[in-house]
Amino acid sequence: MTIGFDGRLYILPFDQRESFQTKLFGWKGTLNAGQTAEIAAAKQVIYDGFQAAVAGGAPKEYAAILVDEQFGAAILRDAASRGYITACPAEKSGQKEFAFEYGQEFARHIESLDATFCKVLVRYNPDGHKARNRRQAGRLKRLSDYLHGSDRLFMIELLVPPEPAQIERFHGQKEAYELQLLPDLQLRAFQELQGAGVEPDVWKIEGLDRREDCLNAVAGVRRDGRDRVGCIILGGGEDEQKVRKWLATAASVPGFIGFAVGRTTFWDALVDWRAHRVTREAAVAEIGRRYLEWVDIFEKGQTS
Repeated sequence: MTIGFDGRLYILPFDQRESFQTKLFGWKGTLNAGQTAEIAAAKQVIYDGFQAAVAGGAPKEYAAILVDEQFGAAILRDAASRGYITACPAEKSGQKEFAFEYGQEFARHIESLDATFCKVLVRYNPDGHKARNRRQAGRLKRLSDYLHGSDRLFMIELLVPPEPAQIERFHGQKEAYELQLLPDLQLRAFQELQGAGVEPDVWKIEGLDRREDCLNAVAGVRRDGRDRVGCIILGGGEDEQKVRKWLATAASVPGFIGFAVGRTTFWDALVDWRAHRVTREAAVAEIGRRYLEWVDIFEKGQTS
């Protein structure tokens, strides 16, 4: 089995579901048709910003969107018809433990949308709950086997949330945890999941401040002949300054093939648009501007 992805990936991810519903719109419980349509319309604003960025110079061959089926099925189909790289999540939103959004029907949904990548978000700390980690690894292996068996690309978004004892070591300082412990935990997570038969083509991982840690991450995902497996850096909803630093650091390391920066790109623009502080056109333009900024930083980092 050959795994990996040739090329770069400049992803605008807006596959959030729970946070859109509860934090952007303030809605609880089951949505009605009108509410669903409102969220879908907000996601269309993001997609229009993405297309504006491509029209403004972002390289179309690397431009990609990640959006969910619930609110973005029409967007996924339109993007595919226009030749963009697409990705769709398979996980249930807002869960501590990875579970399939559509249960045993996951394969039917993947085949119906036929996105370039199937993506899953998994929270996996090697020092965390052992039984939960085993259950997650088992589900991920099942998905991995299905995707590679049907010649589809697999992307894992790996989050390593600190265990209480781990964050206590750093007196509750998240940045200290991310700098001093997260890189090693990521490497252990790669190894454990690979050992369980989980073989993504692309790993979407949390930002790393040091180039050395980025080099080690690539070595971890490419060990034992996985030479074409790539890494992309995620934004994690952080401020622009931190995202810029992560992008520049990752871009200088061969094996980091791009990024997936979502909320830092679109959240403020959507909040302002919904509050009638800016027009829809202004929100679209701002989203496109930010996405183009990330592209520019990454491309300059690769050539510096």
